[in-house]
Amino acid sequence: MKIYTKTGDKGETGLFDGTRVPKHDPRVEAYGDVDELNALLGTVRAFLNDREIGEVLASVQRDLFAVGAQLADPKFGQRSRKEKVELSEAQVKALEEAIDRCETELPPLKHFILPGGSHAGALLHLGRTVCRRAERRIVALKEQGISIPAILLVYINRLSDLLFILARVVNHRQEVEEAYW
Repeated sequence: MKIYTKTGDKGETGLFDGTRVPKHDPRVEAYGDVDELNALLGTVRAFLNDREIGEVLASVQRDLFAVGAQLADPKFGQRSRKEKVELSEAQVKALEEAIDRCETELPPLKHFILPGGSHAGALLHLGRTVCRRAERRIVALKEQGISIPAILLVYINRLSDLLFILARVVNHRQEVEEAYW
């Protein structure tokens, strides 16, 4: 199979159900932001020297493929699903448990902090903002009447919280002080 298909040469792309849409379609914008976040988390992992956080991020990356697959499938939920593209409350719970574990090692947050720190910490702060953009795009889809599984918004919302906490933990573990605003 070749990487290039030439089917997008005129500014269109195909959704999972075969529908052709412009590459600026709101659904494509949403899963494009999720894809960008996934690539960014891969970049974080390249800078990271922390096995525990790396494993959390690898799990999130797999989940983000499921999010993107659901966003790219207008008929998701109307046909039999593949297990690997499902998201469940268990995956949301895993994010919450990771947040809770990480918060135990951090000093309480009493001020806003400026995004930054170590390479991985700064990239995690950037990841949080990309995650929030993806969340806004998904909300916009819902407001346009496009059926989106509710779990996607819950997952993405919790993920942005996790990315913020992970940025703080990475910087804390690398003894990089937070800059307060």
